[in-house]
Amino acid sequence: MPRPPRLSPDDVAAALRDLPLWSGGADGIERTLELPSFRAAVEAISVIADAAELMDHHPDMDLRWRKVRVATVSHSEGGLTELDLDLARRVDALYPAS
Repeated sequence: MPRPPRLSPDDVAAALRDLPLWSGGADGIERTLELPSFRAAVEAISVIADAAELMDHHPDMDLRWRKVRVATVSHSEGGLTELDLDLARRVDALYPAS
């Protein structure tokens, strides 16, 4: 199945207006979740991993005690694509605010 093309910087800027918890640009976006405990942060990684597997699109995730940094970019396209935005929306649906 073909992957979606890289988004223009203008398209990314417009999309980020609807993703206020995310920052970045055409080279990738990220969000940091702050969970109530270390165990909850570990669980969040597992939940996000399950969503990513269903999409076959995998973010980078870093765990620091109660914080999980989620970063996404389509390496094969050299920047942000609609897949990355879809993943960001799924993360926001799972963790609306932190």
